[in-house]
Amino acid sequence: MKYLLVALPALILSSCEPPPAGEPVTRTRIDGQPGASPSASASPSETPSVASEVESACRSIIFEDTSLTHCLAVPSRHRIAMTLGPDGGEPYRSLSAYSKDRGEDGLAFAMNAGMYDDDGRPIGYFVVDSQRLKTLNTADGEGNFHMKPNGVFFGTGDKWEIRTTEDFLANVSDRPEFGTQSGPMLVIDGKIHPEITQDGPSRYVRNGVGVDERGRAHFVISNAPLSFGKLARFFRDELNATDALFLDGNVSALWNPATERLDTGAPIGPIVVVERKDTSDDE
Repeated sequence: MKYLLVALPALILSSCEPPPAGEPVTRTRIDGQPGASPSASASPSETPSVASEVESACRSIIFEDTSLTHCLAVPSRHRIAMTLGPDGGEPYRSLSAYSKDRGEDGLAFAMNAGMYDDDGRPIGYFVVDSQRLKTLNTADGEGNFHMKPNGVFFGTGDKWEIRTTEDFLANVSDRPEFGTQSGPMLVIDGKIHPEITQDGPSRYVRNGVGVDERGRAHFVISNAPLSFGKLARFFRDELNATDALFLDGNVSALWNPATERLDTGAPIGPIVVVERKDTSDDE
């Protein structure tokens, strides 16, 4: 099994490793009570509060001695969107700010979703409500984003995909309803990125997204530092994701109202939002 280590030159991406200025990400409850720290062991499943009336789309599991939270989005039950800031204004920069603006109604979960500049704006392709806020970035450079192949997570309606940037450029002509570009790819056509090693020395709290053959989107955030290789293996071996994309590290954060989890810490940029459809359809 392969793992990876990426050395991230801090010059280009404020959203990448090594850590940006500011507080490290912490796991907190919406009601202000402290939650589990990133290094704490997790129980086999997150337990919703008594007041919660909806089933959590996320579960905590242990993979190779590391605690991860896996959130599942199913096309028949969820819709996916991207957001950056209110009404095209300044970026929220935190899930806390977004939660205050949006509220919990209908939300399954939200997570940071791609790399960004010092102002919190995406450095790669980014589409919100079919409006392209940033064009596809095909430049070479240093850092995780430019560890080719990188890729794009995008979709329209019930069809969600992850493609390498090269594949997206060559084969996607219609603008999707949502999209975010990040990098590196973790899994490409069922194989781990060729530059990701078995278990490199770089360890951060990281998050990513994968899509399986059934078209479901798997969002994963680690609750403790881990290597790229371990994260990539989890997508490939445990989730059977044919393609998976790294979203970011060290600033990774999740908002899951069903378990009262609201991560805070270093400023973030793009946000992916997964909402429940107005249907009781079960898969």
